[in-house]
Amino acid sequence: MELHFVSPRLEELDALESEVLACSVWQDVRPCDGVAGLCDWRLAGRISGLMRAGFLVGEVGEVVMVPGRPRLSFDKILLFGAGPREGFDESRYHRVMIHMLDCIQGLASRIAVVQLPGRQIDLIKAERAADMLLEVVSRDRKRRHDVWTLIEDGDARRRIEQHMIEERRRIRRTE
Repeated sequence: MELHFVSPRLEELDALESEVLACSVWQDVRPCDGVAGLCDWRLAGRISGLMRAGFLVGEVGEVVMVPGRPRLSFDKILLFGAGPREGFDESRYHRVMIHMLDCIQGLASRIAVVQLPGRQIDLIKAERAADMLLEVVSRDRKRRHDVWTLIEDGDARRRIEQHMIEERRRIRRTE
């Protein structure tokens, strides 16, 4: 899996061409935060309307697909339930992230733009989130994704890149 990065700003997301944008929503936070909130704003409150109608709750295991075009540059927006924000931990991150991988693969999309669960408010550190993602992908060859563009601010991007360089060095030393 190749990782690219984009800032969580609409003008930068608009410049991307990808079939899928994936992000998470909380069960107990209204309106949505992170990229889901930006998409909701651009879609004139459509995501909030789905939440008010009870069609999107935010429970772990839930996924709702919303068309992004013509207001966004993505064909599909996948909204993954991440449960209540309170108590979010690595275990729940792992479950939601695996669900993201499986759903994106099920759509036969090998390229996606993704805000990893909990990253919109730094509930899981950027380096740890990337490590867990790459660990799952490297262990399971069924999960084939060519490129994921992670939605991260500049500081988190630098930390992830630096961490990946250090990990490569550590692996080379042990070989």
